[in-house]
Amino acid sequence: MMSAVLGKRQLARLGKLGPSVMGERLGGFIYGTIVVLSVLVAGSRAYPDDAGRIAVLVVVTSTVFWLAHVYAHGVADSISREEHISLPDLRRMARREGAIVEATLPPVVALLLGAVGVLSTDAAVWLAFALGLAVLAIEGVVVARVERFGALGTMVMVAANLTLGLALVVLKLVVAH
Repeated sequence: MMSAVLGKRQLARLGKLGPSVMGERLGGFIYGTIVVLSVLVAGSRAYPDDAGRIAVLVVVTSTVFWLAHVYAHGVADSISREEHISLPDLRRMARREGAIVEATLPPVVALLLGAVGVLSTDAAVWLAFALGLAVLAIEGVVVARVERFGALGTMVMVAANLTLGLALVVLKLVVAH
């Protein structure tokens, strides 16, 4: 099932990452996806007829969170090692935390379809939510695969990710109506 979701090349790439790097990347994708879904809630309320503005809001917010994470990790690393952070270390942190911004891609594509008129703004926002939820489900499967969970553990992991995402969808419905 996993290879059907991700494909052999993606699984091979994941396997080449060390557990620490893979965990940090997965954490960034999960965090980034949750940020995107929460910004969709606020953005669709603020700009109900402007998918392009919602897309900009998603990208800008995710970029700000990425910068905040890089900065916070840089400061923490510098203090914990009791030495100034080097530029290569800062670049490494920026790449690692880049998953936060990368998580915006599927929902932003949906929003851009709304911005150019292929979809209505409402349909684009709902598609963006659906893509975000699909990403959370896939991320749950990836985590379960890496952790070697069985079928029940996989379902629990996916359900946990989706519960958080669906809570944001419910929030959107409550806020919008």
